[in-house]
Amino acid sequence: MSSLQQQQDALAAYIRDPDNIAPPPGIEPRRLKIYRELFFNNVSGLLAGNFPVLHRIYGDAGWQTLIRDFYRDHECRTPLFPELPREFLRYLEARLIEPYGQRGGIADPVWLYELAHYEWVELALQISEASIHDIPHDSDGDLLAGSPVLSPLAWPLAYAWPVNRIGPDYRPETPPLQPTLLLLRRESNGKVSFHALSPLTYRLLQRLDLEPELSGHQQLLALAEEAAAQDLDAFLHEGRSMLARLQEEGTVLGTRA
Repeated sequence: MSSLQQQQDALAAYIRDPDNIAPPPGIEPRRLKIYRELFFNNVSGLLAGNFPVLHRIYGDAGWQTLIRDFYRDHECRTPLFPELPREFLRYLEARLIEPYGQRGGIADPVWLYELAHYEWVELALQISEASIHDIPHDSDGDLLAGSPVLSPLAWPLAYAWPVNRIGPDYRPETPPLQPTLLLLRRESNGKVSFHALSPLTYRLLQRLDLEPELSGHQQLLALAEEAAAQDLDAFLHEGRSMLARLQEEGTVLGTRA
């Protein structure tokens, strides 16, 4: 080896893929094994803690194989350990289209990426640096006359698969007719809470994010038109109550200042 950099590259390549890459010369095999197991076990253990349902579904042997593929094939964009679960999610997304998603003749579950995203997003919201003070708002504003503000710590999510139910004892083969609509919200104590959403509530939250300049009344009118509401007055009355509940629970902060 002509340089320290080449030595490091050779060691890193061997640690990532010891089955196919020759070990660098001049290093005792016992020491190489220590490095190899230390690095891999750290990554495997960290991801198992972040994706516990996936870990249980795959079992120890299957999980080791999955993490070994990730460890070998994925080029991380960051060296930060808190970002490693996001890198694993990016890798699983790539497996949707890359041929190594069926290594060993075993295809990935069709819901693999969505389940992984569901498990990852809790951590993502926990460590998010967003704050309710990032958006100027009036907590006492009129939610109908003003423009309701969606909290940056409230994330509405839609999945084709029932990710909140998938586990070792439930592995669906076909998606249900209706999507799984969920709200994740970081509470004032720092914990993330999970809530099921009705299609109307999900669509309202989606509209608040996509068209933040509209007043609450305009949002409800547009929602009523989308839903082909037969009784507009009753729909608007229920919509006002919905906005009030969303503010009371912290999903809506108030109106845009």
